[in-house]
Amino acid sequence: MSAPDWRTTGERIDTLIAASGSGGAVARERSEELVRLVVDFYGAGLERLLDLVYEQGRLDDKVLAALAGDDLVASVLLVHGLHPYGVETRVEQALESVRPYLGSHGGDVELLAVTDEGTVRLRLLGSCDGCPSSSVTLKLAVQGAVEAAAPEITSIEVETADEQDSGAAGPLVPVDSLFARLHADAGVIADDGASWEVVPELSGLESGAVARVEVGRMRVAACRVGADLFAFEDRCARCERPFEGATLARRLGGDSGDAILRCAGCRAHYDVRRAGVCLDEDDVHLAPLPLLSNGGEVSVSVPAAVAP
Repeated sequence: MSAPDWRTTGERIDTLIAASGSGGAVARERSEELVRLVVDFYGAGLERLLDLVYEQGRLDDKVLAALAGDDLVASVLLVHGLHPYGVETRVEQALESVRPYLGSHGGDVELLAVTDEGTVRLRLLGSCDGCPSSSVTLKLAVQGAVEAAAPEITSIEVETADEQDSGAAGPLVPVDSLFARLHADAGVIADDGASWEVVPELSGLESGAVARVEVGRMRVAACRVGADLFAFEDRCARCERPFEGATLARRLGGDSGDAILRCAGCRAHYDVRRAGVCLDEDDVHLAPLPLLSNGGEVSVSVPAAVAP
């Protein structure tokens, strides 16, 4: 069963529990107890399974990384408190996944700490720091990534350089008010005028492939490099033509994960992992779009003006 099917199953369970309420409070309580018992039962089985693998000396770093890298397995382990990585590691990985987008705006973000109370403390760096739109940039880039990686986080504290120098505490940003959760329904519009749109066509995109899809009323070019997905506005920054016939190739002399997107029209080359910077001309780069993968479901953030 694929990850999207598991998401549907979870929604069906919620529906059935709600429907059981029509039989009265007792019927609903019994339904909820049944689900809890089944979850606890399988959670105990998963824990024992991991213990057995560990006892056999097979639970090495490579296996742990594979478990954490699978959206479905990681989410199930997270529910049972069995995720192989701690919350700080997961938050750092989430931030790492959005750094290319921040970098395209000349900025970066640093993880300062994760408190015992569940607060994530961040520091904005580069041109994002102090910029009037820094909160918007942060929201677009981090929205959903931290929640998906560490749903136990309760709030995010953002610190800027000015606040650091003055000793003032950064603003405390409650997750509930700053980050709207991604929903299965498309068209969740954030306060900054951006809309997260679910794009089913990208869920099964194979590594090395390039896809051009319509997201709302905006054309998007997406590509997959290994397990990583990247999305850009479907327009070459040099010739301004769509990426029809564009190909993805390994960078000459680079590692297997160093991918270059080549425009079929003007043959310009763009570094996918570096937010689409052009390798042929300085100060030319693609327009990257925030992209989130959660449980096998892929969402892309586009301006609300081009949303459906």
